[in-house]
Amino acid sequence: MAAPAKPLALTLGEPAGIGPDITIAAWLRRRELGLPAFYLLGDDALIAQRASALGVDIRIAAVSPAEAAAAFTGALPVVATGEHATAAPGKPDASSAPAALASIRQAVSDVRAGRASAVVTNPIAKSVLYRAGFRHPGHTEFLAELASTDGHVPQPVMMLWSPRLAVVPVTIHVSLRDALAQLTSDLIVSTVRIVATELRSHFGIARPRIAISGLNPHAGEDGSLGHEEQTVIAPALKALRNDGIDARGPLPADTMFHEAARDTYDCAVCMYHDQALIPIKTVAFDDAVNVTLGLPFIRTSPDHGTAFDIAGTGKANPASLIAALKLASRMAAATP
Repeated sequence: MAAPAKPLALTLGEPAGIGPDITIAAWLRRRELGLPAFYLLGDDALIAQRASALGVDIRIAAVSPAEAAAAFTGALPVVATGEHATAAPGKPDASSAPAALASIRQAVSDVRAGRASAVVTNPIAKSVLYRAGFRHPGHTEFLAELASTDGHVPQPVMMLWSPRLAVVPVTIHVSLRDALAQLTSDLIVSTVRIVATELRSHFGIARPRIAISGLNPHAGEDGSLGHEEQTVIAPALKALRNDGIDARGPLPADTMFHEAARDTYDCAVCMYHDQALIPIKTVAFDDAVNVTLGLPFIRTSPDHGTAFDIAGTGKANPASLIAALKLASRMAAATP
């Protein structure tokens, strides 16, 4: 599939985390892996300092988004956001939150203005952002607010994707108690509709097969272990099938993810965060990609955190970021 015409906008993430490390590592392997052109939204001085700490000889080009693709072959393109980060590896400081948030805002602005083809986000440290007044549960919800139009905030759907498994949790970054309170037939229906639409439009799957998990052990065991399968999930499945969506379930979550079962569907939709993320992080820890569906732009991200303990040591594995860059490019190229 052809690469998109515009470069990818890659956010800085938490400046004290491994985002700078894996960005540098990915760029160094650009030719070997045939990576799409991307530019980093951040601080070229910080990247130069991190490269020095890693013992890496790298050229950095301070560019505009329009200049990034041409610069990419010979230098890591960095587009300034106006926020300078001073955080040392593993030691977030007062510059961390403004630099991370400015990078995300600018990436979304660039994509919506047509300067970039997709947003790829490096990991953020939510605890650092919360101390600075950040009020969103996570990246996904913040991106949804940035995507709002005329006061309407789209429903963001978090997909974790790998070549071996794709999963979506219906409820996301909330406690298990709150997830149970939030779970409704309408939320399941709206989530699966978005999944089906985007599997068709961005992944080229003409008729997506979507497996829907139960909530309770053994999918409720006919009501003896809980009634949500009958009162919440079954009505959602009926509405989805009436829409012509190939939605199957509710299925016991403990038997959905072995190899033979995975061959029967294109995406598994689960009722809460860990029900979806434990299996994919077991099956595809290094190459899983976080994809936000339901937004008016493409967004992917590595499926891991900031790893403060190894930032600046050269131990960070760029595999998930590389997968996120490749998937973002693939999705952008497939967009009508």
